[in-house]
Amino acid sequence: MARILITGMSGAGKSTLLAEFARRGYDTVDTDYEGWTDGDGGPWDEERMTRLLASHEDVVVSGTVENQGVFRDRFAHVVLLSAPIEVLLDRVQHRTGNPYGKTPTQQEDIRRYTIEVEPLLRRSATLELDARRPVADLADEVEALSTRTP
Repeated sequence: MARILITGMSGAGKSTLLAEFARRGYDTVDTDYEGWTDGDGGPWDEERMTRLLASHEDVVVSGTVENQGVFRDRFAHVVLLSAPIEVLLDRVQHRTGNPYGKTPTQQEDIRRYTIEVEPLLRRSATLELDARRPVADLADEVEALSTRTP
């Protein structure tokens, strides 16, 4: 593989895709958990992320945070998962592993982030994938990136 960042809005399927990579035997880090941020969706712990990327030539990282651009040049590829807002909201309302997105305020935040933040993610992405596709197909396409350079 390579160092790959999977990014996108809440409900896009970042954690699901990351779980598929873990199942396939890749090193993975879901930065929504285990103290990579302050717990409120804040920025990554920059020292910790620097150590991770310095010590792993092959790792798939998922997350969407305000300071991910600091690390852009350390990822071979940045993959944006995107889907229509209706799909994102439906997914966050029905998922069981993450409570974010269930309240009207959080859902409004997701709508706003999709309008304001997703275009910024799109500009730094090396590949955008339709998150409505089957997870195995998405993983296959991302795996194929390891043979390409940005």
